[in-house]
Amino acid sequence: MSAMGYLATPSFIFIDEGASVTFSRRDFLKLSSLGAIGALTTSPFSRALAAAKTSDEFFIFIHAAGGWDVTLWADPRNERRGLIEPASTENTDTAGLRHWVDAPLGGGASSFALVHAPGSERVFGPGIGNLLRHHDRFCVINGLSMNTVSHPDGVAFSATGRHLQGSRVSQSSVNTILAHELGVSQILPSVSINFPSAFAGAELDRRAVPLSVGSVGTISRSLARSKLYDDEFDRRKVTALLASESQQLAAQSTYPEVLDGMALQFGGLDRMLNGDMQELFNEGKLKKAHPELNYKTKFHGAGAVSAAFALEAIKRNVLRCFSFALGGFDTHANNYKYQAMVQQDLFDLVAAILEQLDITPHPTKTASKLSEHAHILVISDFCRTPAINIAGGRDHYPNNSALVISPRFRGGLTFGKSDPDQLLPVEAKQFLDGRRAIAPPDLLATFLSAFAVDPRRYLRDGEVVPELLLHS
Repeated sequence: MSAMGYLATPSFIFIDEGASVTFSRRDFLKLSSLGAIGALTTSPFSRALAAAKTSDEFFIFIHAAGGWDVTLWADPRNERRGLIEPASTENTDTAGLRHWVDAPLGGGASSFALVHAPGSERVFGPGIGNLLRHHDRFCVINGLSMNTVSHPDGVAFSATGRHLQGSRVSQSSVNTILAHELGVSQILPSVSINFPSAFAGAELDRRAVPLSVGSVGTISRSLARSKLYDDEFDRRKVTALLASESQQLAAQSTYPEVLDGMALQFGGLDRMLNGDMQELFNEGKLKKAHPELNYKTKFHGAGAVSAAFALEAIKRNVLRCFSFALGGFDTHANNYKYQAMVQQDLFDLVAAILEQLDITPHPTKTASKLSEHAHILVISDFCRTPAINIAGGRDHYPNNSALVISPRFRGGLTFGKSDPDQLLPVEAKQFLDGRRAIAPPDLLATFLSAFAVDPRRYLRDGEVVPELLLHS
C-alpha cells in the first residue's frame, strides 16, 4: 500500500525531479491560503492529481511465469521433425489431460492428436483445456520474436515492449499505461499480484502506480486499523473533514486541480476503509461469491482467488486494470510430466473468467454484459526449446506466443507462426522497418491502439498490426 500511504498521514509529500519536500498539514493549508500552491501546480505531483478520464472498459492481464511450451497449446507439434521431440506416451503423463488423444508417432509410442476447433481450421495442443469451447472468441499470436532467453529480460519485454537496460526497466508496462490513460478516476486504477508491472516516466499520473502485492489478503491486512486510539467513525470524520477542506480550498484557488485531486483521493480512502470494500479482499468471502472457480486445482488454486477478486472488483466498478501471475511453467526437468497440466489449469481458469464476464451485468452500462467491455491479455517470458534436455525438460528459447480475448480483437484468428522445425519465428508481414516477425512491442502497440491510446506516447518501438483488430 506504499503507493497510497500518503493518504493516511497528516502530511503531504510533493515529489519533483527526484527531490521530495514534506509539508505538514498546517504548512500546506497556510501555503494554500496565500495562493502559494500555484507555484506547485507545474510539478509532476500536481499533474498527477489533475482531472481524470473515465472509461467503461476493464482489463485483465495474466503472466504465465517461467516460459511456456507453446507446442502443447498455441503452436502444436506432434511429429518428430528437425530438433523437435514432441510430447508422447514415452515422456508425458497424459492422465487428466482432457484433450489428449493418441496419435501414432512410431517406435511404439503415440503423440497427441491435434485438437481441432469446431467448425474451424485452427488446431491446438492438449493444454488448451476448457478455453477450446471459446475458440471463436480469442486471438492467438504465434512466432513472437523475443530476442532473449533471460527470464527478467523476457518478462520485461513481454510486458513493456522494451528489453532491460542493465537490470532496469525503462518503459511502463501495458497495465500501467492503460491505468494512466483510463483508470485514475477509479479507487483502484491498477492492482498487480506478482505480475511484472512497471511505472516509468515523469509524465504519468502517479495514481496509476500499480498496487503491487503478493496476494489479495495482503491488501486486507494493509487496510486493517487498530482501534486503540480511535474507531472507524472517528477516522471517517477526519477523512471527510480533509476532503471538505480540499474542496473549499479548490474553490478559492487559481489552480484548483491539485486540490480537487486531493479531495478525490480522500474520498477514495473513505471508500477503501469501509466494511463493504474490505470484504472485497477477504479470501473466504471471495470463494463463497464465486464457487464456480476451482480453488483446489493442483497448480493454480491461488490464481483462482485472484480471478475471483478481479471479477468482484470489476463488478463493483472500483478497479480498472487487474494483473496477476501464475507459475509452474519453468520446466527444465519433467517438462511433459507437468507442463500440459499447468497449461490446462491456466486456460480452464481463463475460460471460467470469460464465462463469468458473460453473465455479469456491466456496472455502469445498462443492458451490457461485462464481457462486452472486458479485455484479457495472456503473456509469458518466452517459449521452451524444441529439443528435450537430459533431465526430460525443455529450456529457454527466443520464440513465443500470446493470447488476447477482447471484443476489439478478431476472434477465431491465429496470426504469425514459427518455422516447421520450431526454431525461429517466421516473417509475419511487411512492417515499416521491413519484412519481419511480429514482436512484443507490436502486440502491445496494437493492444493500446484498440482503446484509442496512441502507443507512440509510451512505446519506443512497435507498430500497430491492423490484421489483429476487429475494426482497424
